[in-house]
Amino acid sequence: MDLATASTIPTSRRASDAAFAPAAPAIAAGAASDEAAADAPAVVPHTGSLSRRMMLIAAGWITFLLLVGGVALYRTLTAQVTHQFDDQLDYVLTAMIGSTEIDPVGEVEFNRPLGDQRFLEPNSGFYWQITGPGHDPFPSRSLWDRTLKDSGAGFERQPYFYNSHQFANEPLRIVERSVTLPGSKTRWRFMVASARTQLDQQIADIRWILVWSFVLLGVGLFVMATLQTWYGLSPLRRVRLAIAHMRSTGTNRVTDPLPLEVQPMVEELNALLAHSETQAEEARTHAGNLAHALKTPLTVLTNAASAHAPDLGKTVLREATTMRRQVDHHLARARAVGRRAVGLARANVMQSAAAVEGAVARLYPEVRFDIDGSHTADVAVERQDLEEILGNLIENAAKYGGGSVFVTVDPAPGEALCSIWVEDDGAGIAEQQRGELFSRGARLDTNKPGTGLGLAIVRDVAQIYGGSVELDESEDLGGLLVRLRLPRSPTKA
Repeated sequence: MDLATASTIPTSRRASDAAFAPAAPAIAAGAASDEAAADAPAVVPHTGSLSRRMMLIAAGWITFLLLVGGVALYRTLTAQVTHQFDDQLDYVLTAMIGSTEIDPVGEVEFNRPLGDQRFLEPNSGFYWQITGPGHDPFPSRSLWDRTLKDSGAGFERQPYFYNSHQFANEPLRIVERSVTLPGSKTRWRFMVASARTQLDQQIADIRWILVWSFVLLGVGLFVMATLQTWYGLSPLRRVRLAIAHMRSTGTNRVTDPLPLEVQPMVEELNALLAHSETQAEEARTHAGNLAHALKTPLTVLTNAASAHAPDLGKTVLREATTMRRQVDHHLARARAVGRRAVGLARANVMQSAAAVEGAVARLYPEVRFDIDGSHTADVAVERQDLEEILGNLIENAAKYGGGSVFVTVDPAPGEALCSIWVEDDGAGIAEQQRGELFSRGARLDTNKPGTGLGLAIVRDVAQIYGGSVELDESEDLGGLLVRLRLPRSPTKA
């Protein structure tokens, strides 16, 4: 806009522009914040800490096993100590029964004194007593003015052990047995009692030792599980550091030696990086090739426009057509790369060949087409890409051939790749010139319309899917034979 034009702008418009001018920094700031938000790393959801999960599982199992083992061991040791205590009481009871006899008046007496001095000391905590129906109790001196109350049950063969609280502040452990002595018809009940103070103290000591031992053992096991978790998951931290190192230094692989369990993940990561590099390189190649392909037509258009050429319209149409074909070629490659990344591609060769033959036959009605071969051959290629490949090959054969085009689908079913032969009866191509046809823009016959991109598209798309294409001489028709090989689609389950 020149100064004269600028002076004709109404004052109201200038005022409105001035009113909106202060909003520009705010809009710019908002756009900057949006860009910063877009550049900020996305928050990836997670399912919690793996280390915490492993430690909680270890802590739960350690606590459960220690509780079960501690209770079992406590009961076993308590039963063992109690059994030893009962054995001492049973020994005294047996000795007392063996030393007892009936006196002339029918009362019990000892033919020899019991050897334990505690039976003679009052309230010593060690007592014995003999009772019988119709007879006064015969107690030890240690009972003094007290008597033992029996359980009320009779035991002829085995002694009976039980706990009693009949004395205040003195729990007892009692063993009793009913015996009929020689020379007497009375069932005498022999009882030996001992205070549980010593037994309870031993059980309390066992309980204290077990509790503190198992607490220390549990803490030690939990610390060991924590260290094991930290050490066991250290390779994952090393992978994270290696990825961060790659991002900061620009390296493209994780090369640190790692355990066997983590190595497959690292290999998949390296494979993903290699795949990303390949796609990035392909994108750069596409961009460079497209820029190079469009550079010449744009230069021609610029020169024609600058020189005011009289055939400018024809030049624009011709160069625009060339640029459109170049764009179509690179878009075809980009679509093929994208579909290949998705995977699970599947197309029937015979169906695609028949569809292409019908379309090309309308363009070349004078050409005879013949398609033969397997009707069940499927390739791991998207149908659009397969039809584009076959369309270029069949159209070239119809355009440059002598009037006959033969297409053979899967002539060798046993091979790993599915072969597709496209033959014509034209003049053919010399062997030294066949490799040149795969170059972009290469044309041996410039008298017929075209851009020379057909075989280049075929080669590029076939290679993207893992296939190949080669040129040879047709033995049956004498013209050109194009052998296209594409990977087979996996058999359906």
